[in-house]
Amino acid sequence: MDRPDRDETDRSGAHAALRSQAEWRARLTVEQYRITRRQGTERPYSGGYLNCSTPGTYCCVCCGAALFRSESKFDSGTGWPSFRTPLPDAPLGTREERRLLTRRTEVHCLRCAAHLGHVFTDGPQPDGLRYCINSAALSLDADRSENGPA
Repeated sequence: MDRPDRDETDRSGAHAALRSQAEWRARLTVEQYRITRRQGTERPYSGGYLNCSTPGTYCCVCCGAALFRSESKFDSGTGWPSFRTPLPDAPLGTREERRLLTRRTEVHCLRCAAHLGHVFTDGPQPDGLRYCINSAALSLDADRSENGPA
């Protein structure tokens, strides 16, 4: 039986709609599903947003929750899009992840439980955090020009 993902609550107390794994598979690309629903990781330097400089808001690809502003993005040299700080109301959660001999802090969306990436303590000041997020877990809501399309 294909059971729904466990529902989590975001900071506002709202609940994300439950979807079965079959619904997620139908909604997402194979790569998006592997990363967000199966805690995968894209190969370094392969993500579509790694070198993106378009101004806008990066959102969860699964539920559309706003997570990071483009101004927070920086080149960490690690091969994944990196961000200094999330938006103040971003529904982000963390949990310790232990695999083999490695310990890391996983970052997930609290609205839909999507795996997004990891957060590390080797980032720029003042917080010293580096949110290393898979491109396939994101969508970009580009800012619109006040003058309309060029």
